[in-house]
Amino acid sequence: MVRLAGPTDWAGFVHAARSLLYDKLPPESVRWIDGEAPELELFDAARPVDALQLPAVPPLALPASFVDRAKSAALHADPARFDLLYRLVCRLNQDRRLAQDPFDTDWRRLEALASAVRREMHKTKAFVRFRKVALDRQPDTRDASSASTTEPSTSEANVRHVAWFEPEHHVMEAIAPFFVRRFGQMNWAILTPRVSVSWDRHTLHLGPGADPCDAPAPDADEALWLAYYASIFNPARVKEAMMKKEMPVRYWKNLPEARLIAPLMADAPARVREMVDAEAGDRTRRRGLAAAGVGPADLSPQVGDAALAAASRRTDRAVAMPSPATLDQLAARAARCRDCPIGDGATQMVWGEGAPEARLMLVGEQPGDREDLQGRPFVGPAGKLLRRAFEQLGWPAERVYITNAVKHFKYELRGKRRIHKTANQKEVDICSGWLEAEIAAIEPQAMVALGATAARSLLGRAVQIGKNEGEWIQRDQDGRPVLILMHPSALLRMDGGDLEAAFERWAGLLDRASGYVDEAHGGAAAD
Repeated sequence: MVRLAGPTDWAGFVHAARSLLYDKLPPESVRWIDGEAPELELFDAARPVDALQLPAVPPLALPASFVDRAKSAALHADPARFDLLYRLVCRLNQDRRLAQDPFDTDWRRLEALASAVRREMHKTKAFVRFRKVALDRQPDTRDASSASTTEPSTSEANVRHVAWFEPEHHVMEAIAPFFVRRFGQMNWAILTPRVSVSWDRHTLHLGPGADPCDAPAPDADEALWLAYYASIFNPARVKEAMMKKEMPVRYWKNLPEARLIAPLMADAPARVREMVDAEAGDRTRRRGLAAAGVGPADLSPQVGDAALAAASRRTDRAVAMPSPATLDQLAARAARCRDCPIGDGATQMVWGEGAPEARLMLVGEQPGDREDLQGRPFVGPAGKLLRRAFEQLGWPAERVYITNAVKHFKYELRGKRRIHKTANQKEVDICSGWLEAEIAAIEPQAMVALGATAARSLLGRAVQIGKNEGEWIQRDQDGRPVLILMHPSALLRMDGGDLEAAFERWAGLLDRASGYVDEAHGGAAAD
């Protein structure tokens, strides 16, 4: 039997393991005592030997991947962890390839223990909650010449920040340096059932475990923390299973905010409904619409009262809405837009084109390299597929209007080539004001969203293309139907043998909007 100095005695284990292996003692003949389990069992005859009393021998050469994992696994609460570690030491000494075998039972167990400890250390950093406790003594009156210039104030020197925490594994000694770095100017202590650590702004102290009754009472700062936690709680993001995975229930009893979780979750559905109702007519279009300058002052005969009313419903009421006179005037304003950085790198702004009175508008995602150079939408490879579909469906190009959700080409340089890069959500939101201004000017009866970016810009929320492809979804802003389709560029990324079949299927879905192009079927489409 080998007795370690404590449950975290890594140095003692290393010393003993070297000595035992040198004497060729097999793992099954060694019993490890870490100070937590009883030292002697009923039929034990041998007396335990202190680890550091074993003879010193030359060090072992073991894989670094094992040593890193073993140091973490040694902090696990599993009473058989040192048996596992010594068994792996013996096996690795015979065959170092074991470290590359992810299916070995012992190695997988080592991985599991190390992972659990790392997770526990992360949770400890996240869920320790300090409370202020007044000290009876007066502040330290050391000689001013030796005192640090960063010493706390007199009032702070009379306070200790104390936390009660119950880690599942032996992580406090290992994690204590993190709290020293993080709260170096505080006088603090963390009490746990196994060990206590404290910092007096100069020295880190380790002590015996504490009792739950030693936990500090709530302080004045706790009410502020609870108010802040309640204010940042987002009911729309409540996923109970995920929350319990990130904040396991076993920590809740020592978290002040835990008592708020149940009522906040119970109120979440009602709060989500309130948020949806409040946002239904006020989607984020502010910066783009302000740049577009939509409002009555610029209203011309080409844009009627219905367009102005529709634009008003879609815009924040606090934004002055001067409305566009013509699409050409809108395009001129959009060309000067630099509310996001995309415009600075593009050759030019790519505005929509087609019939100003079109009953159907097709919205793509953003211009590509060809579009950026020519200043026209859908003139590249994807555009050729779209126009091929127009011919196959018998759609006259002059009866539709095509545009993009984002008006400038976003790319990254690879050598001399400009590689398409997807616009981020902030950039899409900024540019969506120009799209809304186009919609207000044209007043289409229906729209086709080509790709996820277009769908999100039109509907104000994320839409799964694969799940909703070929479906009509009504916009909250104005009730217009939007047909959801994948972008034609997605067809080009398919294998050559599948392209034709995929194109036929895609064109068949696009055909569902034909009623808005063919005058003879206008009534049916509207229904």
